[in-house]
Amino acid sequence: FGANSQLTSIGDYVFNSTTALTSVTFAEGSKLTSIGNFAFQNATSLTSIIIPEGVTSMGYNAFYEVTSLTSITFEENSQLTSIGSHAFYGASSLTSINIPASVISIGEAVFLVATSLTSVTFEENSQLTSIGYEAFYGASSLTSITIPASVASIGYEAFGHATSLTSVTFEANSQLTSIGN
Repeated sequence: FGANSQLTSIGDYVFNSTTALTSVTFAEGSKLTSIGNFAFQNATSLTSIIIPEGVTSMGYNAFYEVTSLTSITFEENSQLTSIGSHAFYGASSLTSINIPASVISIGEAVFLVATSLTSVTFEENSQLTSIGYEAFYGASSLTSITIPASVASIGYEAFGHATSLTSVTFEANSQLTSIGN
């Protein structure tokens, strides 16, 4: 998407099941602010994407079953506040993710069955308040995670069947008030 593009949103289903799509590039200065529901669902050949800093919301199922996705990068100074439910469900090739500090909520089942995910980091001064239910369910390669102090709630089975998880650390001054079943 070119530098002069006035594109501010990618609508629902726009690239759904575009199985030959291998890359998406946004030019510097992109005006994109939102990625719709199911936007890249089943784009099974997509291997990497860089999300422009101005994107504030990512819809549910945005990258659902994008099984070849190995890298997702959020530009510096990301303004993303929410990651919709099932956004990276079945992203079985994704190995690491760095969640921007601006993210307030991670929806339900966001990384469900992300079986190659070994590293989840939250940027310094994370504003994250909630981790949805089944958010990392079946992330069987994840061995450790540090939960930001700002997190108040963790949904049920958030780390269910994360069979390699050996260490969970809560930052000092944790605001955590509830952990689901």
